[in-house]
This record gives sequence, structure tokens and C-alpha cells, in this order.
Amino acid sequence: MQDAFGHPQSVVVLGGTSDIARELVALLMADRGRSVVLAGRDRVALTQAAESLRRDVARVETVTFDAATADDVDQTVTRCFDAAGEGVDLVIVAVGELGTQELDEVDPGRITQMVTVNFAWPAAALAAVAVRLTRQGHGRIVVLSSVAGFRVRRANFVYGSAKAGLDAFLQGLSESLRGTGVSAHIVRPGFVRTKMTAGRSAAPFAVDASRVASDIADGLARDQTIIWSPGLLRWVFSVFRLLPQGLWRRLPE
Repeated sequence: MQDAFGHPQSVVVLGGTSDIARELVALLMADRGRSVVLAGRDRVALTQAAESLRRDVARVETVTFDAATADDVDQTVTRCFDAAGEGVDLVIVAVGELGTQELDEVDPGRITQMVTVNFAWPAAALAAVAVRLTRQGHGRIVVLSSVAGFRVRRANFVYGSAKAGLDAFLQGLSESLRGTGVSAHIVRPGFVRTKMTAGRSAAPFAVDASRVASDIADGLARDQTIIWSPGLLRWVFSVFRLLPQGLWRRLPE
């Protein structure tokens, strides 16, 4: 259960090497967490991330999986919850692949992988997570979506459309969980300076992973279903959504 100040004691991170997820876990659990399970594909990176947490968290476990295939989603979620060794207060879903638009859009195999990693695998995992949290009667789910899915652009429509699907799925899941003691929260960051965006030109309103983590923590404290980072993007994209397609098309990439 969460402590008296609303901080989670037990956390599962699907996408455990994500820079944003790692910053969020450190922020929420410093000197007070009991268990963290980091799950992801890169065993070496997971081990390194786990070592950095062991100074502040009593129990840190790792689980490996590959989001490129959705065949073993339920088994992966089961392994994560078993590894926690107690009821799970918070599940962070930070699975995703940015891809390369000009290559992905002409390759059916790449499109399949992008949709699987960014939408199908996380959605299937969320369904399994929701069942488990509902059964225990409490818990929160935080999912990293993207402003790229709010209104899809030509420049990144493969990635953006997959994130749009995940975002819509989360909105429906959040409604389905009302009254269960479980809540789902959608995070819509803009451009974030992380290892995933290394080498790419920063977009306006770019932030660091620590800023996104802080915005998520604030959003959770306010029980916001949709959390924008930075918060200004909520208003920027509210205007963008209303632009005629011809004008939207002309905006700088």
C-alpha cells in the first residue's frame, strides 16, 4: 500500500531502462520504497538501472521481455508481479520505439514492429495489469504516451498513429476502472532529451527527463487522468487540434 503521504511502496516498470521512468521512480521512492521491478529487453542496461536504485530501495528485481512480440504478455506481467513479492502500488508503462519515419513507412515489417511495440504490446499488458490491480483493490497505472499521438503529422505518422491508439485505449481503460480503487493516468510529453531522442533536433518546448518526472509526480498528486509535460503543451495542442488540415500541414516539422 502507499504510505501516509501517498507515495508508492512497490512499483513495477515495464520499460525499466526508460530515462523518464527511472527519474520518476527515483523521485517517488527515494528513501521510502520497499520494492521495484524493472522489466525490459536489455539485460545489461536493466542490471545497471537496478544497481542505481539499490541505494534507496530495499528490493530491486529485473525481468526480461521483448515487446516486439505480444505472445507472452500475460506471462511477463505475472513474472513482474511475482517478483515484487507484495501488492503493487504503481505500474509504469514506458515501452516504446521512436523509429525512423522515412524507413518505417515503406517497410511493412517495420510498421508491424512499430505498432506492436508502441501500441499492441503495451495495450495487452495494460489489460493484464488492470485485472491484477483490480483484484487487489488498489493501485495506479502511469503510461507514457506522446503529443505525437494527439494529432498525427506526416513527419512521424507511423510512431504517432501507434501512440494515438495507445492514448485512446488508455482513455477507455481509465473510464472502465472507475469505482475499482485503481486509476490510469496518461502522460503526454513533448520532445524529451533522452537516449531515445539522442541525435535528433529538439522541438520547441523541449524538456529533460527529470522535468517530465516532476510533472508526472505533480499530476499524480492532483489525480489528473491526463498529464502534459510541459503543462503549456495542453493549451498549445488544444489550438493545434482546431487548425484546418491545410494549415496544420504547413507548420514546420
